Amino acid sequence: MNVASKRFEPKFKIKKGDTVIVLAGNSKGQTGRVLQVLKKKQRVLVEGVNLVKKHQKPTETQKGGILEIEAPIAISNVAYYDAKSKSATRIGRRVENGKIVRYSKKSGETIK
Repeated sequence: MNVASKRFEPKFKIKKGDTVIVLAGNSKGQTGRVLQVLKKKQRVLVEGVNLVKKHQKPTETQKGGILEIEAPIAISNVAYYDAKSKSATRIGRRVENGKIVRYSKKSGETIK
C-alpha cells in the first residue's frame, strides 16, 4: 500500500474521557467530559454541551418524543480544562520513564 492512497488522519491532543471547556459558540464557557472524538470530521462529542432536540418516532422497543442529545463541536473550539488552575490549558508531550505522556502546559502536571 503506497503512502498516497493512505487516508490522512490527524493526531489530536484531546482524547476520550478528557474534561474540556468550550471556547467558542453557543455553549461557550461550559465544561464537560469528551464522549467521542470524530477524527475524520475533526469534531468532538462533549457530555451535556451543545444540546439539540431530536424528534424520535416510536418503535416497538422505544417510546417516541422529543429527545435532547449532544451534537458534535469542532475540536478547535474546545480546550483541555485544567482542574488545578481552573482554566483552559494547552497540552504538551514529554518522555517520562521511557514513555511519552501528556502534560498540562499551565500547571506542568501529567495528565492520566
